[in-house]
Amino acid sequence: MTTDQHTGLTARNTTRGRPRTTGTATCARCSRSAGRTRATWPEGKICGPCFTTATRTHGTCPDCGQHRLLPGPPETSGGPRCAPCAGITHDFHCTRCNHEGEFYRTGTCARCALRDDLTQLPPTNPADPATAARLIDILCQAERPESIITWKRSATVQALLRSLTNGTTPLTHEGLDTYAETAERATNHLRALLVHHGLLPYQDPYLARFETWIKAKLDPLPEQVAKPVEHFATWHHLRRIRTTTTPEKNARGPVHSAKQEITETIKFLLWLWETHQRTAATCTQQDIEAWLAAGPTTRKQIRTFIVFIKNTGTNHRVEMGYYTPKTRPTITQDQRLAWLRELLTGTSESLPYRVAGALLLLYAQPLVKVARLRTDAIETNETTGNMRITLGLHPVPVPSPVADLIRQHLASRPNLRTGSNTQSPWLFPGTRAGQHLHPNTIMDRLRSLGIDLRGARNTALDELLTITPPPLVADALGYSHQVAFIHADNAGDAWTRYVSRRTNHTPEKLKDTKRKDRNGKA
Repeated sequence: MTTDQHTGLTARNTTRGRPRTTGTATCARCSRSAGRTRATWPEGKICGPCFTTATRTHGTCPDCGQHRLLPGPPETSGGPRCAPCAGITHDFHCTRCNHEGEFYRTGTCARCALRDDLTQLPPTNPADPATAARLIDILCQAERPESIITWKRSATVQALLRSLTNGTTPLTHEGLDTYAETAERATNHLRALLVHHGLLPYQDPYLARFETWIKAKLDPLPEQVAKPVEHFATWHHLRRIRTTTTPEKNARGPVHSAKQEITETIKFLLWLWETHQRTAATCTQQDIEAWLAAGPTTRKQIRTFIVFIKNTGTNHRVEMGYYTPKTRPTITQDQRLAWLRELLTGTSESLPYRVAGALLLLYAQPLVKVARLRTDAIETNETTGNMRITLGLHPVPVPSPVADLIRQHLASRPNLRTGSNTQSPWLFPGTRAGQHLHPNTIMDRLRSLGIDLRGARNTALDELLTITPPPLVADALGYSHQVAFIHADNAGDAWTRYVSRRTNHTPEKLKDTKRKDRNGKA
């Protein structure tokens, strides 16, 4: 089987940070030219990037044995030294907290500078000193306080913090909701920090926005349409989503599906009222068939509403069956292997998205599920070094090339300086504290790379089902047995035919077969 390079690759620039500034000065450590240098140490002039790296390197000095800042040259025998042992005369200790590192302002570190700014932010005494102090502590806990300093430079953020500390905006979800109308992004970021650190109770962000979305959808509708839609949205979708949503399982997927069904239901009921002056209670079977036949396949989303009005007694005369898609996207096995090789060895995308894509192509995992994987789903045998990952009922082995990629990712997970600290449980931490990376972000990155996501998942699952019985694949990868058998049948797998033949051999038929054999008949 050939694995020639796939076509359609759209590589991304994975170089992080701003381009280096060039000039006439030469750094004594990296030997690259720089516009200006940050310091002059015993080995020579030091550029900005090398200075930043040196003032953020902590460990045990190989000469004096003390655990402290190690700004000395990293290429020396035994590794970098502390400032006195390396002959650097500068004192890196913060005059406020005595932390040893880079100064953000004269004599003070970034964390102390951030605390000064937050303390001086309210123009008057805070309404609740204890709450204000707790809020400041939470913001100052960020691993990289420089990011919080940059974030709070916004006039919108400063107004939000000032409003919270002086009591104008209550430090509750309802209070933040009122402020989110004018500063949604800043408010949601701060809300995530407060929830993560326990200053606010957990509230699913998707569920909260869904409730607001329903009200906005219902306002412009006529009463004949708004009433059944409100009943459907409240008693079918909202009640179900509220009972199934937990901190470990957010409402993103159910809310997304519910929005699609409600939107299509509104379109159908508006058409029904404006065209035929009929409502959900007086709708006929012919109305449903005419609506489905005259539009795109998205109109099939009204099926849940049709079942709902029938079950609730609103309309017993209508029904609607399941929709069966006419096409099933796939890619060839050669394309799958080529994409897998590109993600494992290429540099067309950054590391987290290469890991996510590999899990899609190797284990047929939906990216919604990949996004919410936790680090404890990965286990490594300390003796053999073999890695396993839990995607279903039991862990499955990870081949060495993919295992190496996952190890690299675990050693350098991004977004750990957003206030959630380095102990984030998510395999793919998000940009907001305590949350994982949004699935749409992964989908967009891999789709823009050129990967057919649905086709890749279908092909991966088909290939696994050709060599392994569907029940085993379903249990190992977290699929239902029904879905596994459907894919096996689509893949032309012999396992489904084997099960079908076994189920046709009832005890009575087996007795007839034995009787015919004894009589010498075929």
